[in-house]
Amino acid sequence: MMVELSREQFRTMILYDWKTGLTSKESHARLITAWGDQAPSDRTVRTWFHEYQQGNLKVEDRPRSGRPRTAVTEEMIDAVRAIIEEDPHSTYQEIQHILDISSASVNSIIHDYLDLRKVCARWVPHQLTDAQKQLRVDFCRQTLKRFEEGRSRRVSDIITGDEAWFYNFDPETKQQSTVWISRNELRPTKVRRNKSSGKRMVAIFFMKTGLIKPVVLESGQTANANWYVNRCLPKVFEAVSERRPNIGVHSLILHDDNAKPHRAWITNEFLFENHVESYPNPPYSPDLSPCDFFLFPKLKNQLRGIQFHDDNEMLVALDQAIGSLTRNDFQDCFADWFDRMKKCIDAQGLYFEKIN
Repeated sequence: MMVELSREQFRTMILYDWKTGLTSKESHARLITAWGDQAPSDRTVRTWFHEYQQGNLKVEDRPRSGRPRTAVTEEMIDAVRAIIEEDPHSTYQEIQHILDISSASVNSIIHDYLDLRKVCARWVPHQLTDAQKQLRVDFCRQTLKRFEEGRSRRVSDIITGDEAWFYNFDPETKQQSTVWISRNELRPTKVRRNKSSGKRMVAIFFMKTGLIKPVVLESGQTANANWYVNRCLPKVFEAVSERRPNIGVHSLILHDDNAKPHRAWITNEFLFENHVESYPNPPYSPDLSPCDFFLFPKLKNQLRGIQFHDDNEMLVALDQAIGSLTRNDFQDCFADWFDRMKKCIDAQGLYFEKIN
């Protein structure tokens, strides 16, 4: 005659297996061998292994006041877990309807037993392929090795830059518009306003030692390879030569993204003639581009919410915002750049920002 064991007894055996170093699969196999159909499911064993790893070594049911214990069973916990694994978008109401249990039981299982929380999907710039993830990892490893994780003197030879649109009016973010109010005050309102049609493209370049040169795209022109080679880069290289009179642009390393003007053959030829190395960013990687994760957000946040009457007024304000950046800001940016490479490797090439 088979003896019927309680959940606490099974949990005690699972705790023993965990303590002796078995895996959850090995523990489940042992229980099946000894107890057959009476043994808890593989998911249940994994759940308790997780509990023990988190430091919860109790084997008794947690006290649950104010709701029937019969609704929160091992089988019901497994059923809720299976529904959520099949459809992570499942709602409380859908789970309640499928399993015919109370909303309080669903809430308890999800939060107290499965330890889950519902969050919005995280926005990412691009759905990376495996090959693109590997390119990101390779870039980070090679760069960290070449520049000794940011300690190499050659970091001072890196110049990075990119182009961005700056608007005569750019609405402030929700975070920027938050205000403190007393409990009896009504919430303030704002009229939603879109970005104005007035805008100018500006290319901005900087090094670890500070800003090199902003170059404004002239009205009516296009940011193509001809503009990049004949108008933009010459101004930038001239400014670099003034900063480094003894060596000029010789041994300079230009780090930029994969925009067409940056990769055009006339651009490569121009860089070769000036003894400047091209050091492109991996594709779809704004999180590894100093302009995208540091410079442009910092400048645009200062201009948001301000109504400029024309391009000139906006460009004057942009110059002031650029001038507010300190040498330490640029040094911190490069330190952050190398830290981001380590995070990218740890994330196996995935976008790593806001990953806990």
